[in-house]
Amino acid sequence: MSKSPALISPILIVGCVIITVSFAVRASFGVFQIPIAEEFGWLRAEFSLAIAIQNLAWGIGQPIFGALAEKIGDRRAIFLGALIYAAGMVLTAMSTTPFAHQLYAWLVGFGVAGTGFGVVLAVVGRAASDENRSMALGIVTAAGSLGQVIGAPIAEWLLRMMSWQMTFVVFAGVVLLLIFVLPFMRAPEMASKQQIEESMADVLRRAFRDPSFGMIFLGFFSCGYQLAFITAHFPAFVTEMCGPIEPGGILHGIGISSTSALGAVAISLIGAANIVGTLAAGWAGKRYTKKYLLAGIYAARTIVAGAFIMFPMTPMTVLVFSVAMGSLWLATVPLTSGLVAHIYGLRYMGTLYGIVFFSHQLGSFLGVWLGGRMYDAYGDYTVVWWIGVAVGAFSALVHLPIRERPAPMAVAA
Repeated sequence: MSKSPALISPILIVGCVIITVSFAVRASFGVFQIPIAEEFGWLRAEFSLAIAIQNLAWGIGQPIFGALAEKIGDRRAIFLGALIYAAGMVLTAMSTTPFAHQLYAWLVGFGVAGTGFGVVLAVVGRAASDENRSMALGIVTAAGSLGQVIGAPIAEWLLRMMSWQMTFVVFAGVVLLLIFVLPFMRAPEMASKQQIEESMADVLRRAFRDPSFGMIFLGFFSCGYQLAFITAHFPAFVTEMCGPIEPGGILHGIGISSTSALGAVAISLIGAANIVGTLAAGWAGKRYTKKYLLAGIYAARTIVAGAFIMFPMTPMTVLVFSVAMGSLWLATVPLTSGLVAHIYGLRYMGTLYGIVFFSHQLGSFLGVWLGGRMYDAYGDYTVVWWIGVAVGAFSALVHLPIRERPAPMAVAA
């Protein structure tokens, strides 16, 4: 009898490194909202649209890179993604108009797709044994949270020493360094003979005809809406709307002396709490029904976001919200990707998860863009926040009817 692959492997470690770097850069964009708007005198909606386009491009690029990885190989797809990512960052640094920022946001978004969850989770999922897969997916997702922990504070630290343009160039260089870890990214083809014989077209037809796939697709929308809106707008939201930080208080004592610093720390704190949340989700996904776990996570997000907006914003409520929302932040990713793999198999997991992830990024686009538009129209984010609460409740409900069992294959055994 062959021995099952160990949980910790070179593939898992390299996957974590790639996701950490990719997410650290992506999660930092909210920190640049105010510096870029102030330098050029733009409306908040201008840079918000660039971030929204970046998220949309990420969603469009995810199934493309997933299919590409399954055709030409995972490492080549990630290599291409890193090159596009770095090029988009450098070109954005050279841009001085809203149109240019929005144009090169397409490159950044496609680069994130090539170095993000769709490709990396598929590699890790194939390399992991059945008993370790849920936890392995949780660990890689937690690595994305680590990127969020370090991304925003590093961006703010760099902005104290250099321009936002040079910060973008530095981040581009870090993304290019991912190329040097790719030789260790070798994953076995963990699929049955029947799965290998089944074509991509057969798998896609099988998924598109299954109502459960449609419900997974719709349910992931609110995750993207909430996460992207908070990542892009929460630092500015806290900077402008939070009550004052008392001199000599606890926050002042640990170096948080302004609401601007608090906003960056809030994003970092969300990421830190999410490391625990995603690992817990990976652990629970092996033991409990994934659709009920997902419904519970979305319901909890709805309660946390609704409670936060109903009370006056203070430094303490910001910190409490960050920990609570952070524990639920990317906990949906190992469960959703694991659900796709469980129902439709591993052979084309990257492509199928990429399609589901497109819904996530449609939500991301709407959350970021609508946040900027609503702010310019009303001077605050209240309406767009309540929309996020509503779509979270919808996602909690839509996961309940999903049939969590392997779907029949098109090819006979």
